[in-house]
Amino acid sequence: MSMGEGTYRAIRLERIAPSFREGADIVDVQATEPGRGEIRVRNLFCGVNAIFDTQIARNAVDYVKIALPTFTGVEAIGVVEAVGEGVKQFAVGDAAVSVRFTGGYREANTSAASNFAHAPAATREYLTLASTGVSALVALEQIGEVKTGETVAISAAAGGLGHILVQLAALKGCRVIGVAGGPEKCAFVASLGAERVIDYRSEDVGAVLAAEYPRGIDVAVDTVSGTIFDAFLANLANHGRLVVGGAAADLEGKPEIVTAPRIAHAIYYKGASVRGFMNGLLTAHWDDARTRLFDLYARGLLRVRFDSQRNLGLEGIYDGIERLLSGKSMGKVVVDLAEQ
Repeated sequence: MSMGEGTYRAIRLERIAPSFREGADIVDVQATEPGRGEIRVRNLFCGVNAIFDTQIARNAVDYVKIALPTFTGVEAIGVVEAVGEGVKQFAVGDAAVSVRFTGGYREANTSAASNFAHAPAATREYLTLASTGVSALVALEQIGEVKTGETVAISAAAGGLGHILVQLAALKGCRVIGVAGGPEKCAFVASLGAERVIDYRSEDVGAVLAAEYPRGIDVAVDTVSGTIFDAFLANLANHGRLVVGGAAADLEGKPEIVTAPRIAHAIYYKGASVRGFMNGLLTAHWDDARTRLFDLYARGLLRVRFDSQRNLGLEGIYDGIERLLSGKSMGKVVVDLAEQ
């Protein structure tokens, strides 16, 4: 990014469209000096949330009302370049991470200091922990109410969220079942501490769970929906909790019509529950989660894996989104916004 011209670049949604690439353009933005209570951050990395981005482009996110044009992206990490009057918590040169919508897909960000969190360094690892990692920990603890020794099942276990969920559940002393597609992803999930990895491409998830875990699943975290959700629901233990963190299979806006007994029949006799995880409703837990995740990482107890495709510059955001939607990515998809 060149601040010499007084501008930086950002991705802005200009049109409602079927895909993010079709709806969003790279635009020049006038750089502004931070006002009272604000800081300006030069972003180095951003994280990709492809399903959210696609739904934003389609204006299909119920809980986000957009007015065009709108800046895009959620999470980014960078270095503080300037500090406004009255700001005590940040100094020039500090690493700062943003996890608020419109803070992600931009080379710089001038905003209230309260919209940023501290990180030990402006790295891809700390970006991932402060965003996806926080989601994983809060989903497990606050919604899943996971306890030591429980059996935990995780869908999309080789993904950005999934690979952290697997490790956190294993660190809590849980028996972890991961669901992933293909031998490479399954081997990766096993290396993270899962005791059983189900390859949904070659195995029937529900049949494996029923045969190998007859006592059922205490906590399941699903971001896929469809038949994997059904398999988790059918195999919950007494008082089991199924945490819904997304519905990737329903991205096209045509959810499958299921003709089956209502969900009440699946949960009543087991005292089980299906719970929605919406991270934006749980902000009170973010700071504590971030502190604990940073500590686990610093102690070498938590690995952060990145997808093998390198995405460069704002243009690379489009590539990262499409890579994630392809189902081929493994680990967190990030974009390098500045030459390192």
